[in-house]
This record gives sequence, C-alpha cells and structure tokens, in this order.
Amino acid sequence: MVTEKLAKTNEDKNWPRASDWVAGKYNAMSDGITSLGVFGAPLSCSLTPGRADLAPSAIREALKRYSVYDLPHNNDLRIIRVEDMGDLDIADMKPEQAVQPIADAVGDFRNRNMPIVILGGDNGISRPGVLGLRCPVERCGLLTLDAHFDLRELEGGLHNGNPVRALLSDGMVGPHIVQIGVQSFANSGEYAAVAREHGINYVPVEQVYEDGIERTMRTAFEHLRDLDAIYFDLDIDVLDRAFAPATPGSRPGGLMPWQLRQMAYMCGSHYNIAVMDIVEIDPERDVADVTTLCAAACILSFASGILERREKK
Repeated sequence: MVTEKLAKTNEDKNWPRASDWVAGKYNAMSDGITSLGVFGAPLSCSLTPGRADLAPSAIREALKRYSVYDLPHNNDLRIIRVEDMGDLDIADMKPEQAVQPIADAVGDFRNRNMPIVILGGDNGISRPGVLGLRCPVERCGLLTLDAHFDLRELEGGLHNGNPVRALLSDGMVGPHIVQIGVQSFANSGEYAAVAREHGINYVPVEQVYEDGIERTMRTAFEHLRDLDAIYFDLDIDVLDRAFAPATPGSRPGGLMPWQLRQMAYMCGSHYNIAVMDIVEIDPERDVADVTTLCAAACILSFASGILERREKK
C-alpha cells in the first residue's frame, strides 16, 4: 500500500508514459488519421531453449520507463491512435500451429490500413507475419536486421533458424530480401552460399559501419522498391552482445542501440513498410533490463517515423 501511494505521488502529468500510450489512454488526443496496431506473439520454439514467450509483457513493462516525446524529430506519439489487441494465445503452440493466428492478426490490421508492431516471441513469427500481409508473397519484401541468415534447412520443421528459408519455399523472391548486420562466425559458408544462390541482398555488419546508417538504409529501400508491401523484422541479436544479453544469438561486434533506433525510425517513415516485428528476447537472461529497454526504444522510434508519413501526405 505504501509503494502504491508513493507511485501515485511520483506521477508527473507533464511526463506521459509510453506504456499508457500503447494502452490507448491518449487515443482521444490522436489526429484521427494516424494509427498503429500492436499485438504480442509469444512463440517460443527456439533452437536455443529459453523463454521468448515472456518478451511481450517485458517490453510493455519497459515502456513504462519511456515518455512519448521524440526530441530530435519533435514528435509526440500521442498523435497516433494505438490499438493493442494483447497477446495471441500461442505460447504453447508449435510454429506450424501458430502460422494462422499470427497471419490472421496481421491481416485484420492490414484490412484497416494500419501499420503494425508485433512483439515477439522468437524469429519463427516472421514468416506468418509476412503471410498475413494479404498480398502475393512474390510481391512482398523482407527487410531484416539480424546477425544470422535464418536459412537453415526445413526438413526438421519450422523454428527460429529458418523463417527466411521457409519464405523462399513459399515463393518469396531472393532479391526482394535485404538482410542487414549479418555477422562473421555466426553463420556457415553453406548458408551464405544459399543466400548468394537466391540473390538475397545481405550486408555484413562491417559494411554497415563502413557505409553508415543513412546509406545502408537508402540502398535497402532501393532494392525493395515497387513492391506491394515490406515486412521489417528486427532480431535483437543484431546488437552487440553488451547491449543484448537477453538474446542467445547476439555476439560481440554487432550494432549499437542508437543505430537500431535510427534504422527503426527510417523504417517507420517508409510508406511501404507495413509491419515491424521485434524478436529473440529472453527476459530471464537480461541484465539490468538493457535488452528490453532497447527493444522498447526501437518500437517508439518506429512509431515516431510513422508520423513522418503523415507529414508527407
């Protein structure tokens, strides 16, 4: 009871919380034009056993520590009306069983012309997310920030290591896939050969540092021009391990949090990016909430970018 009273005393009416924004508490302040759909997809069938199913609630908790104001872009997210449909009941499902629920949830928001953020879950949610775009898969683009190719073979069934391979099998066109942040010694030569064979555009993390974020992203968008829709998959293991201890696949030498926020903003501002997912967080492995805080910041940056679409209309 004392803690409850203290929390109420510390509330500042001039410091609106991002968690309240996602919960729809500021929807009356929206512009009536800009909206965002949100749902959790707590799938956890990773090659490395863990609790990715806990990530959606952990990310929502992390949002309590952020405001709704993007300083450099002078954007207040309360302009955006948010509809959070909660978490899908898929935590105990196999990836094959979760395909339809995830695709249907994406399709529902797509039918209402709303950009979408999916709180994963592991990377197994990305394929059904793409299938929910409601357009032919050969006309879809996939932009991933990921340390891995995710091109493992399909014989053993679906999991977080083969969503890109599964999408190729579904008919996605290799040149319509851009993978940014792929790391050395986190992949095999065999899967790099598969990427080259299919014409996938991959950008090693070293090249991202050499070219810079702006050039890297502009080139990616050029590869994905003139498609029906683009799916943006942010696998947190693209981060340097120091900033992603909750992600089993992260390694030293990855990207920095400020770079991910900038990339998420640019994706939010792109007119044709329909969905962002954020995946591969096991809150039980986190240290000082650094991974979930980074994930929450990337979601807010993506939402801020959506406001740039509004300005362009």
